[in-house]
Amino acid sequence: MSKEISTTIHGETLDVERIVEKSVGQEIREQARGGAEAEHSLPPLEAIRKYPWTLFWCLIVSMCVVMEGYDTNLLNNFYAYPTFAKKYGHWNEGTNNYQLDAAWQASLVNAAPVGAFFGTLLNGVLVPRFGHIKVLIGALLSLSAFIFIVFFSPNTTVLLVGEILCGLPWGIFTTTAPAYASEVLPMSLRVYMTSWANMCFIIGHLISAGVLAGLVNNTTQWAYRIPFALQWFWPCVLIPVIFFAPDTPWHLVRVGRHDDALKSLARLRPKATETELRDALGLIIYTNDLEHQLSVGTSYWDCFKGFELRRTEIACMVFAGQIFTGLNFAYNSTYFFQQIGLDPTTTYHLNVGGTGMGLFATLVCWVFVMPYVGRRTAYLWGIFVMTILLMLIGGLNKKTENDSVAMAQAVLALIWTFVFQLSSGQLGWAIPAEIGSTRLRQKTICLARNAYAIANIVSGVLQPYFMNPTEWNLKGYTGFVWGGTSFFMFIWTYFRLPETKDRTFEELDLLFAKGVPARKFSTYNIETFRDTETGIEKVQSHASMA
Repeated sequence: MSKEISTTIHGETLDVERIVEKSVGQEIREQARGGAEAEHSLPPLEAIRKYPWTLFWCLIVSMCVVMEGYDTNLLNNFYAYPTFAKKYGHWNEGTNNYQLDAAWQASLVNAAPVGAFFGTLLNGVLVPRFGHIKVLIGALLSLSAFIFIVFFSPNTTVLLVGEILCGLPWGIFTTTAPAYASEVLPMSLRVYMTSWANMCFIIGHLISAGVLAGLVNNTTQWAYRIPFALQWFWPCVLIPVIFFAPDTPWHLVRVGRHDDALKSLARLRPKATETELRDALGLIIYTNDLEHQLSVGTSYWDCFKGFELRRTEIACMVFAGQIFTGLNFAYNSTYFFQQIGLDPTTTYHLNVGGTGMGLFATLVCWVFVMPYVGRRTAYLWGIFVMTILLMLIGGLNKKTENDSVAMAQAVLALIWTFVFQLSSGQLGWAIPAEIGSTRLRQKTICLARNAYAIANIVSGVLQPYFMNPTEWNLKGYTGFVWGGTSFFMFIWTYFRLPETKDRTFEELDLLFAKGVPARKFSTYNIETFRDTETGIEKVQSHASMA
């Protein structure tokens, strides 16, 4: 006899062990059916009113991404600080000031991304074992220690080591926040809070821009030390709050802690009835059991086996697609504006305007796009419009010596920013968070984020050569390059990206298990509890043929 497990919710004792023992029986199926029906029938505004604490904890966890957006925006801007260049650079007779060597600039710029790459991979191992909350707290404590290294760094070597080490927890933050949101939110709010991580990056950049602007005329070492020191603010505020955050019920079910999963649901949904809590837990147990039967493992290698390979491909391409559609060229494109002949003042104002348009587009996307338009539709046609804009920028470059033409190119870049945040800018975060199976979600997000990181590093190396007048000097013609890669993403999206809007996690499991083509996901009629055996039999048939 197994130990009896029970818990008390709303004054009623629920026998969780009895639910688990019948996880393949009629009772759990009925509870899961009720949970699925509740997910489909809950509109966003009602979900906000019903689950305010769920939103609160998602916002708190996402604040870690705001912190990374702030931190990662510092170093590039410090190169223009005379005191920073004097501390870590050397005197340059040609420019008559202190400069960092180009090699050191490149090393320092890529130090944090390298650390984040390995931190992301590490996160895919830590979260399934320890849970999201413990890993976040550990990462925040580690970052608090690593900040000492960059704050007191006496030379570029120590600064480089500090940046690499800081990158480790930053990689954890960016992949934990969307995963946490996707597992605690109801289906109708899933896309909003998973894409909220993108907004958090923008907010972090704005905060750092304000700090840097306030210290730009400071001629002491505190011009760069104060921004470094302000990084300690985030762990001091976040750790005491996150300590009380509930871990996701999905994680707790996966590790066999069903009693704790029910308690977590009760904390996340204090307004829910006993029946709603039972149904929600039943749906989680049912989906986890379904993935067991579909032979879904929990290792990184399992992300590349069977139908999980298709899900991993989609997550990686959607995230990396942000780079392929011209992110490093058209977004925050101050250098591009300068190269086509715009004066520094105009360039600065355009760049600020572009950031503002990005924020506005994010809000427009939440209110007018996400509630009514599918993920696939928004991503596909967003890329189509961005491709046209990039080609127009390239086509206008022949007459870029004309001030009005140069301004037209700049305006097109700003429109690109708006369209980007309406589509792939938001959905590049949301889709990877919901496309993977629940047992592999954290690892799928980590692989997708690292696919983005690799594409970003390659793009970051090539982009200066495209634009620099001493190298290839393509200027606006660079739009043709990224327009080509953007068109490739449009073709890939049309054939490979499925629609995930209004689909529960177990429905997605069955759609992938049955091999439904991407273009038929939105219209495919699936009876989850009737089609389960069909999906399992198909997977087992493929396994026996392998």
